[in-house]
Amino acid sequence: MKLFPNTVNAVVKALEEIFDNNRYADKVIEKVLRSNPKWGARDRAFIAESVYEIVRWKRLIEKLSPSHDYYLWFGTYWVLQDRTLPDWREFKGINGEKIRLHRRKITDRAVLQSIPDWMEDMGSAQLGEKWDAELNSLNEQAQVVLRANTLKTARTDLKIKLEELEISAYVPREYPDALVLLKRKNVFRTPLFKEGLFEVQDASSQMVAAALEVEPGMRVIDACAGAGGKSLHLAALMQNKGRILAMDTEGWKLQNAKLRARRAGISILETKPIESNKTIKRLHESADRLLLDVPCSGLGVLKRNPDTKWKLSEESIAKVQVLQQEILSQYPSMLKPGGVMVYATCSILPSENHLQVAAFLESAEGQKFELLEETQVLSHESGFDGFYIAKLKKKG
Repeated sequence: MKLFPNTVNAVVKALEEIFDNNRYADKVIEKVLRSNPKWGARDRAFIAESVYEIVRWKRLIEKLSPSHDYYLWFGTYWVLQDRTLPDWREFKGINGEKIRLHRRKITDRAVLQSIPDWMEDMGSAQLGEKWDAELNSLNEQAQVVLRANTLKTARTDLKIKLEELEISAYVPREYPDALVLLKRKNVFRTPLFKEGLFEVQDASSQMVAAALEVEPGMRVIDACAGAGGKSLHLAALMQNKGRILAMDTEGWKLQNAKLRARRAGISILETKPIESNKTIKRLHESADRLLLDVPCSGLGVLKRNPDTKWKLSEESIAKVQVLQQEILSQYPSMLKPGGVMVYATCSILPSENHLQVAAFLESAEGQKFELLEETQVLSHESGFDGFYIAKLKKKG
């Protein structure tokens, strides 16, 4: 594959933004791609994939690179792909044979899998023998998964319409609304997306709304809704009948939920920022169903957010666990007796998952609940994101 100065330079600029200015990789890539509308699909794919892969393998690349220079990081990455570098001055100092030899001598799993030492220790302690396979899976590129909007189309019809646009997908078993693309495509530019026929949502994430077992006409609260992805899924499962209250402590995130709902043809979604504990108290025992898709470390979604590895710390995970406990102590009061609550994270750590639920069930508020079922989805077992889903019932 031939390299071009303008696209390699775009990769380098993106890496500077991500690592020097601490920006989120997905936002940086989006901005870089917008900066030059003349780039074709191949150039855009090259830039996005190169940035994500260098971010993913940062520690290994940094170890093998002659210096902390982003052109040399790119050159090292290119050599590790068994590709030939052009004779550019930016790549002077790179010795491909030396890099490959050094790579073969490394035995430290944290360096080979490109994660911080603390993450290696924590993952190994909490997941044991499954940690190695999970790391391998989380370092793979994420598949693009769609969720058919059943308010507007059937999954089979959506598959046919995608094929008419030369976008091939397969139907994964056990995920009733999911389609997995065979090749990565920018589906956001298709008329099908603009018509609201689908959302991009990982198959594991689609399990969360399904676990709530909603029915048309119910009153449902999605208390940590963010941009509303799971609220939209709930609305489709409810056939757009009933009421969904999408809430979040960061009200600005809910604006996106409104826009997405409009595109999806959803009229039962309302948004409400959580301004204080009074917001929660006013909704005392008002919901038939309650979704707590709580803030978490995000370790289950490293495939699609590899820069999370470099933004997390032991301290930040400890803080988010305290927040999870606070949510579990306050938010369940919004559920009616006899109602069902789902606690979910996109984490693979037991300390954020079943240990949090176990501690909740021992608490005064938790005494009112019984655990119906819990599912820990690991990436290496499912092929999709890592997730945890616990279904609890409030005693009548």
